[in-house]
Amino acid sequence: MSLSRLTLVCLLTSATILAGDWAQYRGPSHDGISTEKISRWPEAGPKRLWKAPMNGGFSSFSVGDGIAATLTTRENGGAPTEYCVAFEAGTGKELWAAALSVAKYQGGGDDGAAANKGGDGPRSTPTIDGGFVYALDGKCNLVCLDAKSGKQVWAHDLVTEHKGKLVAWQNAASPVMDGDLIFAACGGPGESLLGINKKDGSVVWKGEDDEFTHATPTIGTIHGQRQVIFFTKKGLVSCDTKSGKVLWRHPYKFSVSTAASPIIAGDIVYCSAGYSVGAGAAKITKNGDNWSAEEIWRTQGNKLANHWSTPILKDGFLYGMFQFKEYSTGALKCVDVKTGKEMWSEPNFGPGNVTLVGDKLVALTDAGQIVLINPNTEKYTELARFEAVTGKCWSTPVVADSRIYVRSTKEGAAYELAPRVSLR
Repeated sequence: MSLSRLTLVCLLTSATILAGDWAQYRGPSHDGISTEKISRWPEAGPKRLWKAPMNGGFSSFSVGDGIAATLTTRENGGAPTEYCVAFEAGTGKELWAAALSVAKYQGGGDDGAAANKGGDGPRSTPTIDGGFVYALDGKCNLVCLDAKSGKQVWAHDLVTEHKGKLVAWQNAASPVMDGDLIFAACGGPGESLLGINKKDGSVVWKGEDDEFTHATPTIGTIHGQRQVIFFTKKGLVSCDTKSGKVLWRHPYKFSVSTAASPIIAGDIVYCSAGYSVGAGAAKITKNGDNWSAEEIWRTQGNKLANHWSTPILKDGFLYGMFQFKEYSTGALKCVDVKTGKEMWSEPNFGPGNVTLVGDKLVALTDAGQIVLINPNTEKYTELARFEAVTGKCWSTPVVADSRIYVRSTKEGAAYELAPRVSLR
């Protein structure tokens, strides 16, 4: 196919996508941003490729090595059990299901998006890497599975092995990976923060006395230093990814639960929590070998609360669901990360989640609608929306290899965003 004809085909298709995997929670760069591109999609919505039943859970999909993996609950010997399930990414054919730990949650009940209940199944998202799938279940069992068969390669009970205490409502943090290390915060005094070798599950480094929360750690680079930032009951704590050495701390109030991940914006780190804690940001400085974090703004109450929905950052502004228990009605907002100023607010999203795909925002409402948005600071600009799944959606939409993957407590599905174009 000639270059001119390829260009014409792209212009005539309903969407333009550059392919890439999404192999762990918040994507390859740990920031909720996809390198793919969306121009638009048909008025009726993208074509559904497949749909599969799910039985509870707020786990999102990870996509890589030709599979889409997520966590859900199933019966195992008469007991409800968390499972890591792998589907063929393009067809939805179930390839395998690996039993993890017994599923037992506080509260729960899927009465729709407006339900003020939260114990509907596993919330952690697996990671796919190098032919393996890594899952961290509700009891903080870290498991490595063969991506082709689902057979267990190794497993470690992080709470028991590191004298930890299971968090209320059980673990919701995902196993994030950088290089050869997986990062988790499941241990007790002196070993609460962990850097774990992905090849065999051995501990490379451990330390600190922080009680862990439901928040997944964030990995990024600040002032040239690669670091993992944990959001614990004490607040933010940043560690050198390779050694575990604490670089800086920023105290932050804890109340009941902290679940949204920190966000790195250059030399600023943003965080937020519900239960009247609110949002804030700290400026990180480095002088020689000395690091410090200075608070630059902080809100009070739930106006800028991210209960568990982590926003994304684009051009210095946060876009995401800012709400606390505003089921169905909670707003999607645009907020200046440097000042906390709210630029605009659009209601009726609920505690769903967002992903930035190129220069477009893909939002999943808690009622299962996928919304395409042109993110700008002037006003809310909606481009399209469609009904993607039924059930309660407190998970994150994922775009990978020209497809959008979406989860609810009742089903998972994949939609085609662009037809495949062969160069042959």
